[in-house]
Amino acid sequence: MQLAQHKATLSFNNGSPSVDLPVYHGTIGPDVVDIRKLYSQTGMFTYDPGFLSTASCQSSITFIDGEKGRLLYRGYPIEQLATQCDFLDVCYLLLKGELPNVGQRDEFHKLVISHTMVHEQMQFFMRGFRRDAHPMAVLTGLIGALSAFYHDSTDIHNAEHREIAAIRLISKLPTLVAMAYKYGVGQPYMYPRNELSYAGNFLRMMFGVPSADYQVNPVIERAMDRIFILHADHEQNASTSTVRLCGSSGTNPFAAIAAGVACLWGPAHGGANEACLNMLENIQANGGIAKVGEFMEQVKDKNSGVKLMGFGHRVYKNYDPRAKLMQETCNEVLAELGLEKDPLFALAKQVEKIALEDDYFVQRKLYPNVDFYSGIVQRAIGIPVKLFTGIFTLARTVGWIAQLNEMISDPEYKIGRPRQLYVGAPERNVTPIGER
Repeated sequence: MQLAQHKATLSFNNGSPSVDLPVYHGTIGPDVVDIRKLYSQTGMFTYDPGFLSTASCQSSITFIDGEKGRLLYRGYPIEQLATQCDFLDVCYLLLKGELPNVGQRDEFHKLVISHTMVHEQMQFFMRGFRRDAHPMAVLTGLIGALSAFYHDSTDIHNAEHREIAAIRLISKLPTLVAMAYKYGVGQPYMYPRNELSYAGNFLRMMFGVPSADYQVNPVIERAMDRIFILHADHEQNASTSTVRLCGSSGTNPFAAIAAGVACLWGPAHGGANEACLNMLENIQANGGIAKVGEFMEQVKDKNSGVKLMGFGHRVYKNYDPRAKLMQETCNEVLAELGLEKDPLFALAKQVEKIALEDDYFVQRKLYPNVDFYSGIVQRAIGIPVKLFTGIFTLARTVGWIAQLNEMISDPEYKIGRPRQLYVGAPERNVTPIGER
C-alpha cells in the first residue's frame, strides 16, 4: 500500500486535541485511514459491528467493486477466468499470483491430481458419524482430522509445510466431499482416477458405482468446474476472516481451514444457496408461478417475516458478475439434461423478472447473487441440497489457503484481537450470600 500525501484529521468538540491519521492508497478501491495508533493517541477505540467500514488487512488476492459489479482474482476479471481457464489454473493463480505457463500448468495439474487419495484409515474415521449426519458436520471433522494423519505439514510458520498442506487440501477435498456423500447414502466409496480432470474425478467419485463404468458428461464437468471457479475466493468474507483469525494464533493449516468450514456452514454464508432452493421449492409447493406475485408482495411487507433468498449482497450494489455466469451455466446444464421446462427454473426466472422490474427491489439494489442459480444447477446435476455447502467448501478451500499464506507472510501480521465497547455492570463488590 502507498502512503497518501494528505492525512485524515479527527477532531473532538470536548476540548481534546485533534489527531492526524495516515491515509493509504490501494491499487484500486477506496483509500483507508490508518487507526492503529488511535488508542495510544486518544485512549479510544473505533466501533464497527460487522466490520462494515473496517479493513482488517492488506491483500493482493481478490478485489470486489460492489458498485460496478466487478470481481477480480489477482487482477483478472472473473468473466475471463470462468470462460478461459479451468479451476486448477485458478488455484495456481490464487496461490502463486500469476497464471501458469504450459509447463507450470502441466506440472501443477499432475501434482494435484496425483494426490487425491486419502489415508485409508479415514474410512474408519468416517464410521464414527451417524449416517444421517449433515455433510458439513462430517467435513468439519474430517478436515480437522487431516492434521492427525499428516504430521509433516502442520507448522504454519514453515513455508514448505504450508505448500505441502495446500496441495493436500486442494487434492483431497473432492475425495472427502464425495466420501461424505457416499457414506450418507450407503454406497461404497469410489477411489479417484488420475486420468480424469479435477471436476470429472469429483463427479465420478460422487455418482459412479463399482458395478458400472461412469462416463463423465463434458457439459456437466464444465459446469462443475465453473461452480468451483466462481466460489474460489471472495475477499474478506466471514469464513475467510475466520481462517485468518484462527491462523493468526499459529494453529496448523488444517485446523485453520476446518474453522473456515464451520463458519461457512451458516445459512447467511455458505448455506445461502440451500436456503434459496428451499424458498423456491416452498413457492412451488404453494402454487408455483401463479403465486410468485403474491409471494413477492409478502417479501415487501416487513411484518410478514418472508425473506427473498438469493438476492442482494453485503458488498454488491449491482448485478453479481458470478450470477450472470451461473445463469449461463444453468441454461447449458438444463438443456443438456432435457430439463429446460424444469418448474423451479421457470419459477426462478419469474422471481428474477419481478425483482428487476419492481421499484421496491430496484431502489434497494436487490439483484440476484450467485446463490440464486447455483442451487438449481447443483440440483439438476443430482447433488442433494444438504451437500451444497460442501461443494462450496471444496471450491473455497484454495482461497482460504491463499489468504492464510498471505497473512503469515505479512511482516505486519499479529494475532487477531478485536476490541469491544463494554456496556455491562460497572465494577462492584460481592455481597455475602446471606445479605443478597
